Amino acid sequence: MRDRYKSFADLSRSEKSGRDFRVVCRARPATLSVIAIHGGGIEPGTSEIADAIAHDNFSFYAFEGIKGPTLNRHLHITSHRFDEPDCVKLVEASTTAIAIHGRKSERRVVYLGGRDRRALRILRANLQARGFCVRVDSNLQGRKPENICNRTKSGMGVQLEITKGLRRSFFRGLSSKGRRHKTDRFREFVAAVRKAFLDG
Repeated sequence: MRDRYKSFADLSRSEKSGRDFRVVCRARPATLSVIAIHGGGIEPGTSEIADAIAHDNFSFYAFEGIKGPTLNRHLHITSHRFDEPDCVKLVEASTTAIAIHGRKSERRVVYLGGRDRRALRILRANLQARGFCVRVDSNLQGRKPENICNRTKSGMGVQLEITKGLRRSFFRGLSSKGRRHKTDRFREFVAAVRKAFLDG
């Protein structure tokens, strides 16, 4: 589906903070930021995954849809046009960034993208070692310099597109209530991603 809004300024003319969406931002004195620009009800589970990866070590940002279940998709701004000021500031202050996204497929797959090739090699190995199916999709490479994950000091970042099927395995359910209950598979995924950056 084509985006309804072309920028955050465009979105904010029609959508209201605290009613339709919220921004969560937690800056740390760290070189890495973990972001979910389609969090809350837009791509359910991505905020929780990003928050757990960031934990107390890394900076965290989420743009979360809090409208009705069928309306949150209207808040989707594609990665190379996403320009909410708090997110841009956080990412530009970081050496690298991890962007957590959701994909509709019911297959249990994580698609890797972004310009940080070294981090992607380590991530692939860590995730596969824990039994996750890792793929690259030519349509979801996240290679554009203007992609929010690449707008860092180094000009590089990582994009993880996690399918709906895999996200379902991370929680009791993908409703806001269901996402409060994480599974062991969620913890395995988070540990694999964190290890790639804590050890690197």
